[in-house]
Amino acid sequence: MAKTDSTGSTWRYRWAHRQNVRRVSTFRGAEAAWRRRDDELQRLRALAADFQGSAAAVAGLPLELAGDEVVLWALPAAQLVEVRHTTVLPAPDLTVAPPPGSLRPRRPDGVRVTDAGMAVITSRRLVLLGGRGRRDWAYGRMTGLAHDPAAPVTLIQVLDRRRTSGLMLPTDAAADFRFKLTLAFADAIEQRPAVLAQLDELIAEHAQLKPFRPAVATPAQARLSALVPGGRRTVAVAAAVALLVPAALIESDPSDPTGGAEVAVAATPAPTPSVVPALVRPAASPPAPRASSKPAKSPRPSPTPTREPRCGAPANSLGYDFCGGARIRRPAAEVCDWFDCVPQFWAGRGYLVQCRDGSVSLTGGRSNACAEHRGVRRTVTR
Repeated sequence: MAKTDSTGSTWRYRWAHRQNVRRVSTFRGAEAAWRRRDDELQRLRALAADFQGSAAAVAGLPLELAGDEVVLWALPAAQLVEVRHTTVLPAPDLTVAPPPGSLRPRRPDGVRVTDAGMAVITSRRLVLLGGRGRRDWAYGRMTGLAHDPAAPVTLIQVLDRRRTSGLMLPTDAAADFRFKLTLAFADAIEQRPAVLAQLDELIAEHAQLKPFRPAVATPAQARLSALVPGGRRTVAVAAAVALLVPAALIESDPSDPTGGAEVAVAATPAPTPSVVPALVRPAASPPAPRASSKPAKSPRPSPTPTREPRCGAPANSLGYDFCGGARIRRPAAEVCDWFDCVPQFWAGRGYLVQCRDGSVSLTGGRSNACAEHRGVRRTVTR
C-alpha cells in the first residue's frame, strides 16, 4: 500500500510538490536578475544614441570652452587622485565595462587624494575644477586609461604629464561616469557607431539567455531514492559499503587476533560513525595461538586505501566525475536523471560545470557561468 499522509497524498506527490516549488523559486530569481540586466543594457543603448551636450550644462561653470566644445556631463563631488609610484596603464579603448556592482568606497593602495571639486566631461577633455586649480585630460593626448574593478577610481595617463592621475567618484555615480567618458572618447575619435554596435551585440546575446519557465515535475518522475535521506548519494555509499566490507572480511587472515578489522577499515572508503565501532572492536579474549610445524607466515601488508570513486560526483552510469579529465560539451540526454540540473539547463552554451549550490550547468567557460547559483565550483569531466 502506498505511503500516505493525513491528506491522503502519496510520497510521490509530495516529492513532485517540493520539486515544483524549488524549480519555480529558482526560475523567478533567474528571471528577475535577467530583467535587471536587460533594463540596464536597454538604458545604456538609449543613452549612447542620444548622448550630447546642452547649453544649460555650461551655465554657471567657471570653464572656458573652445569654439566647437560642448559640456556633456558634470558631477560636483569628485576627488583628484595621484599615483605615488610609476605605472603603465593600458591604452584607452571602447569596451563597455560591466556594471560595477561591487565597488567599495575606498582608496586603493599607492593612490593619494590631492584635491576635490567638480568633474566635467566635455567633447574634447575631462576636467576637474578643484579648490587648488584646474586639471585637464585631453582625449587627444591620452596614452593610458584604466578603471579600478574594486574601487570607484579612474586613472589616466597623458603625454604632457609624467605622473599618473585621475578621479575618484561616489560609488553610485562611477558607472555612469565611466560609460559617458567612453562615449565622449568615442566621439572624439569618431567611433560612436562602434559603441552602439557593441551594445546591440550585448543585448542580442543577453536575449538568448532569457530563462524559460521550467517543466512541471510529475509524481511519475519520482525515484525510490527520494525516500532515503540524502537521495541517490546515500544509496550509492551504502551499496559500496555493503560490497566492500564482506570482501575485506573474507580476505583477512584468520590468525589475526583483530579478526581482520584493520583491513576492513582500510578498504572501506567512508563508513558511517555507527558502523566504525563494530568494525574495529577487538575480540574480548583472543585464543592463544596453537603450536604448528608449519613455518610462520610473514606479515601481510595492509592494502592501500582505495580512492573515493568519482571524486565526490553522484553515482551515475555515464562515467561523469570531478576527478579531472575531458570536458563535457555534449552531455548525455539522461544527465539530469543523475545530476541536479539548473533550470533551462539545455539552453547553456559551454561545458558541464557544477555550481556552488550543487546544481550543474552547461555554461562553463562563459563569464556568466552559474551566475544565479553562487558561481562555479568545479568542472564535470569524464
